[in-house]
Amino acid sequence: MDYKKLEDKAKWLRKTLFEMFVSTEQGHPGSVFSQVDILTALFYGNVIRYTPGNPGDPNRDKIIISKGHATMGLYPIFCDLEYFPEAELDQFGTPEGMLRIFGNISIPGIDATSGSLGHGPGIAAGFALIAKKEQRDQRAFVVLSEGEQYEGSVWESALFAAHHELDNLIVILDRNRKIILGDTEDLLPLDPVEKKWEAFGWKTVTVDGHSFESLMGGFSEIGKEPGKPLLIMANTVKGKGVSFMEHQPEWHYWQGVDEGQLTQARKELAL
Repeated sequence: MDYKKLEDKAKWLRKTLFEMFVSTEQGHPGSVFSQVDILTALFYGNVIRYTPGNPGDPNRDKIIISKGHATMGLYPIFCDLEYFPEAELDQFGTPEGMLRIFGNISIPGIDATSGSLGHGPGIAAGFALIAKKEQRDQRAFVVLSEGEQYEGSVWESALFAAHHELDNLIVILDRNRKIILGDTEDLLPLDPVEKKWEAFGWKTVTVDGHSFESLMGGFSEIGKEPGKPLLIMANTVKGKGVSFMEHQPEWHYWQGVDEGQLTQARKELAL
């Protein structure tokens, strides 16, 4: 595996996303940046199966960003896969463009309209079940935020997936420990996260969400335990890549930047 290539792709993705935030002065950088390495590993580490230039391929794997405010993390990747023209990135969040702040199924490559938190696993479980019934070798991937585990629908979906033995369903938990109000473990503790999912019948593996070697090791577990859906808990940093955003819950939302911060961020994100 060429980890240097993945690192370069992740730098490109963060830099591109930052300029999209600056351009539209909207979005959710903390949640978007924490998942960048996860998405890079999925798409450029040859984990997810897709056909460049053909988002309508019925056999490609499904991908859902359940924390819908972070769906824009996929946009530069989909542009790179030739799902839509590069000019669309410059129109992100504008009435003239197709790329919304929250993703929806009008955008090529987006498999579910998300944003109402906790629904991604259930939608993906439906995709996975259909693929099983039709005997198609298709997987459904979900990027889930830890705050969504406060939603009952997540656990209903976890029960459903285990009951139907959906070993083609992979949930990646973006565990940056931060929700809008602060640290999950100070507010309403979620740990031990892995043991809870295991109690619901899932196989779990824990990885460093900013190490490509660790991420790829986690993804190598896909399909190794027949009959069990897989949860990959990726320990991450909210706002990863921009020092004044890292670990800061207020950067769940775009806060605006002054000239000094703009220069600093661009220096830190430079390729």
